[in-house]
Amino acid sequence: MLNVGVFGVGHLGKFHLNNWKEIEGINIVGFFDPNNDTANEVAEKYNLKRFLDEDKLLDACDIADVVVPTDRHYHICMRALRKGKHLFVEKPLANTMQEAKDLMTMAREANVKVQVGHVERFNPAFLSLKNVKMKPMFIEVHRLAQFNPRGTEVSVILDLMIHDIDIVLSIVKSSVKNIYASGVAVMTDTPDIANVRLEFNNGCVANLTSSRISMKKMRKIRLFQKDAYIGIDFLDKKTEIIKLKEAKDTDAFFFELETPTGSKTISVCSPQVPDGNAIKMELESFVDSIINNKTPVVSEIDGYLAMEVAHQIIEKINNTNRLTK
Repeated sequence: MLNVGVFGVGHLGKFHLNNWKEIEGINIVGFFDPNNDTANEVAEKYNLKRFLDEDKLLDACDIADVVVPTDRHYHICMRALRKGKHLFVEKPLANTMQEAKDLMTMAREANVKVQVGHVERFNPAFLSLKNVKMKPMFIEVHRLAQFNPRGTEVSVILDLMIHDIDIVLSIVKSSVKNIYASGVAVMTDTPDIANVRLEFNNGCVANLTSSRISMKKMRKIRLFQKDAYIGIDFLDKKTEIIKLKEAKDTDAFFFELETPTGSKTISVCSPQVPDGNAIKMELESFVDSIINNKTPVVSEIDGYLAMEVAHQIIEKINNTNRLTK
């Protein structure tokens, strides 16, 4: 039995509580949250002990689940690692790059498992393509959301785009050569909408757009590679693959396309996307990495790499905005 302590039981923290309750071999020992109204509500609804001291909750648990605002990540994660606790921390890993570096060092020294909550890695639509070879040379990403004050303590880059940065890095598997970025602050003091072009050393180019002031929601990624197009809708849990016909394409429909080099048969298929709870799956995956001593799907190194690109984007936007003032 693994004992879990949850730090932060606001909007997302409650989702974590609900899912931890359904995972076999897990015991929630309690939670920490400085907001009295939220804490009293959770203590009564979930029949859980509220800890008023972070260190006492850390002493009582094997896994620290950190779901507090980003600027509080380091404060709790550092204490958890020094006490030798396994750590699940919501994205982004930390508030600054130095904090992220320090946490990586402490995790290595503590020899514990750390997973960063880049939940889109566990989106059923993305998982349905795990056996599909992805070698894109061009990527188009749109992540649009309606305005919500929650999460606006950071820019749209660290709030929304970092999901797609992590996904793109996990697919491309190449280092970033050049970054071009622009962003505008509309409703807050930091960029609320941004467009970014990432150029990778292997020749791939990714164009990412994120907005938290849109009228409609969208979470789509389109991958273009030799002889294939792959579309993933993270919001509606749908996928689409268009490519040259292969013998194993049994679930596809086909059409003929005339090209300068002759007629080609094109297959169009939509791989089945099974139902799935991404948050539960990421927590279950983390537990599995602890029990079977495996590297977490999204390790602290993955979290650091996504942060590194995100902060380079933020620096590019800040420099551009300073020049235009």
